[in-house]
Amino acid sequence: MTTPSKMRDLAQRLLDYEAFEAKASEPGEPATILVYEKLRQGLGEFAGAAGFLSLASRALALARTEAPSLSVARISADGALTGLGQGPGEFESQIDNHKDQAAEQLSGEGGIILISSLLGLLLIFLGEALTLSLLRVTWPGAALDDSSSENGRKA
Repeated sequence: MTTPSKMRDLAQRLLDYEAFEAKASEPGEPATILVYEKLRQGLGEFAGAAGFLSLASRALALARTEAPSLSVARISADGALTGLGQGPGEFESQIDNHKDQAAEQLSGEGGIILISSLLGLLLIFLGEALTLSLLRVTWPGAALDDSSSENGRKA
């Protein structure tokens, strides 16, 4: 799990799992937002809002180097991911030309990059065992160690 490709694989499994769950219930938010919010909630309980805000801000900065269209995204003071067209924001008028591109990025490669950056930072600061434990609590039905399971769900 310590290689960037494994972080991307894990991020993809979480995104696939959330996309599958959202399709089964009420589709709406992109899978990236769903994963991000679950991480925010779980890590907020563990590290506090300020701890999550710090990690999320750094993860977004790292992700922007690979996905420049995420430059319109912001992390609010409470740790929420904003600026990607999921609601009215204070700077949306400045970024109308880039919102669709950013939302597309967030749904695809940009979302994988953002979530894998966040997971990579968790791995650095918490270690593999604690990171996986946190993810298992947050996604009890997801197969986090078995990349061959369909849609990231346990068989």
